[in-house]
Amino acid sequence: MAEENTSSVTEFILTGLTDQPELQIPLFFLFLCFYMVTVVGNLGLITLIGLNSHLHIPMYFFLFNLSFIDFSFSTAIVPKMLTSFISEKNFISYAGCMTQLFFFCFFVFSESFILSAMAYDRYVAICKPLVYTVTMSPQVCLLLLLGVYGMGVFGAMAHTGNIVFLTFCGDNLVNHYMCDIIPLLELSCNSSYINLLVVFIVVTIGIGVPIVTIFISYGFILSSIFHISSTEGRSKAFSTCSSHILAVSLFFGSGAFMYLKPPSILPLDQGKVSSLFYTIVVPMFNPLIYSLRNKDVKLALKKTLDRIMLS
Repeated sequence: MAEENTSSVTEFILTGLTDQPELQIPLFFLFLCFYMVTVVGNLGLITLIGLNSHLHIPMYFFLFNLSFIDFSFSTAIVPKMLTSFISEKNFISYAGCMTQLFFFCFFVFSESFILSAMAYDRYVAICKPLVYTVTMSPQVCLLLLLGVYGMGVFGAMAHTGNIVFLTFCGDNLVNHYMCDIIPLLELSCNSSYINLLVVFIVVTIGIGVPIVTIFISYGFILSSIFHISSTEGRSKAFSTCSSHILAVSLFFGSGAFMYLKPPSILPLDQGKVSSLFYTIVVPMFNPLIYSLRNKDVKLALKKTLDRIMLS
């Protein structure tokens, strides 16, 4: 009987963000603009870092990867979301839904761990400046990056595996604009406490480990900053961390609000709004945060534009 039920659901219908017809077209154009800013911002930052040799240092190596993750993350979610505003019923095949879930989890976990790698980089730069080049050698940076994407694969496999083995009985209406874990668990006729526990454990690893790393790194950073005698030195050290702190607060704040509360406390419709932050707002704001608050990026942009004008 279980096999029959599983095979009966070959596609899902995504309800989208709202069912109010008058809001569909305005929201379509709003999120299309958001997506365009995300694409231009992240691809622009990737191009700037690639073209300017003075940005070929560990800090920008990680920022390059953060922009790649944000661009890919947004592309895995937003185009499908946009169709929900202009189509009567937004269908997605079972395979398509599982694929979207896999990449969604992969990029969330990767972003989470790249932010912790960036915090470690700032810790070494501020607390151990004399051994920075040795500690953050190209080999170490590549190993850290391997760890980042390795954890992305772990998170994606754990969550997708948790959903793939469930049985879906008849009802295929996903109350979300994407294939997310909790709405799919709610649709299943055999999901249990164990499945929710797996989600909680995996999410705790994906959010908990990076947050602990970031807190420890910033504990040492703050301690070092307070030992700097000159006000100018202190403000320079703070300014190199401010963009990262802002990005971390946006990402982890919205993620923890969505997943580290039981579904009974956070209704799904409210959960959809919370999801908008880390699927749309965070990937759009990260390149803006890092470019508007960073002298090196502004200088690289000026040089690149001058080169284009002169050619």
